Amino acid sequence: MEVDLLFKIAGIGILIAVLNQVLSKAGRDDQAMMITITGLIIVLMMVIEEISSLFTTVRNLFGL
Repeated sequence: MEVDLLFKIAGIGILIAVLNQVLSKAGRDDQAMMITITGLIIVLMMVIEEISSLFTTVRNLFGL
């Protein structure tokens, strides 16, 4: 796993946290929740790609 991926996930997390706080303070709790869910989906998609790559590597390693 690359360190680059960890920095991307951390950056997305910080950005989402700041946007969530700003929107919550402005009284837009619905939009804050949607931003949080969107950030979670983006990070999960990034992690799923890495897990898929891992499974492909393991499959090729054992010749399955």
